[in-house]
Amino acid sequence: MNILLDTCTFLWIASDSPDLSNKAKNLFKDPDNEVYLSVASAWEIIVKHNLGKLPLPEPPHKFIYKWRTRHQIASLSLDEASVLQLSRLPEYHKDPFDRILICQAIANSLVILTTDNHITQYPVRTEW
Repeated sequence: MNILLDTCTFLWIASDSPDLSNKAKNLFKDPDNEVYLSVASAWEIIVKHNLGKLPLPEPPHKFIYKWRTRHQIASLSLDEASVLQLSRLPEYHKDPFDRILICQAIANSLVILTTDNHITQYPVRTEW
């Protein structure tokens, strides 16, 4: 399975949060699954940190790289095929970061590992 981490899922993995479900942990740790973190999630983390809404133990560029490499999470770039999916999405909610993740998941046939009920409304496969 090819998995795209929702931003909060990545943060919960990095902090070993109890908010991470057992199923999510198992899917994340399964060596047969390829796991990705979108550059959009990195952007979101940096924006929220800079606004003072997301405290981190170190600067975001170090934090993201450290935890992504420690857990062997691949970086997923944003490409045109993903962006073009945006015109096909219904307007269930306006969060641009979530919408980018949804587009990337659709364009790349990825499963989003998320508990976010806004994302689960869209025509994309999710697990939790």
